[in-house]
Amino acid sequence: MPKAEKENPFYNLGFNLVIPIVLLSKGSDWFGLSPSLNLIISLAFPLGYGVYDFFTRKKFNFVSLLGFVSVLLTGGIGLLKLPSEWIAIKEAAIPLALGLAVLISAGTKYPLVKVFLMNPEVVERDLIHQRLEEKNQVSQFDALLKSSTWLVAGSLFLSAILNFVVAKIIVKSPSGTEAFNAELARMQGLSYIVILVPCMAVMIFAMIRLFKGIKRLTGLDWEDFIVGAKSEEKEARPT
Repeated sequence: MPKAEKENPFYNLGFNLVIPIVLLSKGSDWFGLSPSLNLIISLAFPLGYGVYDFFTRKKFNFVSLLGFVSVLLTGGIGLLKLPSEWIAIKEAAIPLALGLAVLISAGTKYPLVKVFLMNPEVVERDLIHQRLEEKNQVSQFDALLKSSTWLVAGSLFLSAILNFVVAKIIVKSPSGTEAFNAELARMQGLSYIVILVPCMAVMIFAMIRLFKGIKRLTGLDWEDFIVGAKSEEKEARPT
């Protein structure tokens, strides 16, 4: 079965962040758009890119789906001219719900933490489980995965708190106005610095901790269970 084409990070950044921020900030001045039309066009880029990416790569992405829902909710709040306080609630609700889902799923056969830390595009899951069974380390790995669950959930709860605070501080104008759109743009830009960096730091720490545990429990080297690591190592060696 052919592997799904990798997502272009520049397209992701451009359509999901840069273009919406620029349009929300300057769309009305540059093109004379009404606040509502400006909001629709700005949010159409991440929505359109999400649909395009799904059909071109033929791959379902749970995190992208959450982003899709988030954009729809933001557009609904703006177009329906709901109180701007709903933006802060929406910004906090999605990572909070996801964090709770991660904790709840930890007791099931399909823990969501594997979606974040053991993506089959990143690690050789079948090989890892085979070696764990051979070495009778499955229960120890399950314990490691549960502790990693708390770290992942913690990063999502941190994101919920920071999202709420940033949105509450920045978005104050009535929804459906030009000022509201500009504040949304400012909030999106700051979220990548104030929110994404600390949350990604926690997620990366959890991933490194899990990978070290996999190496210890399976006896595999990093290049054995990280997808593409062996081929990259061969390319790096002089011929």
